[in-house]
Amino acid sequence: MNKLTPGTAVTVKVARKADFGYFLSNGTEEVMLHKSEALKQHEENDEVTVFLYQDHEGRIAATESMPKVRLDSLAWLDAAGINKKYGTFLNMGIKKDVLLSKDDLPHDWELWPQAGDKVYAGLKLDKKGRLFADLATEEEMVEQAEAAGEEMVEQAEAAGEELLNKQLEGYVYKLNDSGVLLFTDDKLIGFIHRDEMTRKLRLGEKVSARVSYVREDGRINMSMKPRKELAYSEDAEKIVSFLRKNKGQMGLTDKSSPSEIEEVFHISKAAFKRAMGKLLKEDKVVQENGKTFLKI
Repeated sequence: MNKLTPGTAVTVKVARKADFGYFLSNGTEEVMLHKSEALKQHEENDEVTVFLYQDHEGRIAATESMPKVRLDSLAWLDAAGINKKYGTFLNMGIKKDVLLSKDDLPHDWELWPQAGDKVYAGLKLDKKGRLFADLATEEEMVEQAEAAGEEMVEQAEAAGEELLNKQLEGYVYKLNDSGVLLFTDDKLIGFIHRDEMTRKLRLGEKVSARVSYVREDGRINMSMKPRKELAYSEDAEKIVSFLRKNKGQMGLTDKSSPSEIEEVFHISKAAFKRAMGKLLKEDKVVQENGKTFLKI
């Protein structure tokens, strides 16, 4: 008979009953199935299939509820919350959450999965036999992407212009120095370079981003920023709105310092100059004596 191992499902027999539950046995070891974890009443010698986990005191316990994940499988798990001392707790489909250790998470706890986020993970036992969540490897993420069939990769390869600039959603599954990788709802693997991010992203966070490039292998590059022509329009509208609220003039031009522009419009000088160039070309503003005047 196999040893009772946390993170696995086993079929065992009811050795004896107690007021608070059932003692289950594989012939050499016993494990407790509390009444609150039993789906129905049992009698001695009944065979019961249970999942083994560890309770809050580290003891092996049993439940008849089957989790989303086991030692030999992977699943998308919801983050239940974080503990800065230990890591992020994940809901694996039973009453007891499993810990994704801070040792497997970014140094900055603000980048850890928070309640509502999702990660693709399995289970593992550490050297002390303790049960933890185990993030999927890059190879396992690729297998998950291909699970939709080769036609998905072929679709991405052939999509070309059709997929470009399409807005997709997905979950961040890896952070690195150059950016983040995410798994989209369409089962594609996307990369967002840090220069294409509008803010820091957490592991497991749901993100909406635009497809900026389709690679031959079916992977996609993505951006959280709008297309440049749209960005120009949005920034130009900000400038016009500001001018209208300030009697049609302001003490900023495309010669102003980056810090002055950032303080007022919260955009870079380069973005400001592009938007201002658009307005000048459309003859909506004029610049004189270090000021900008609205003409419309």
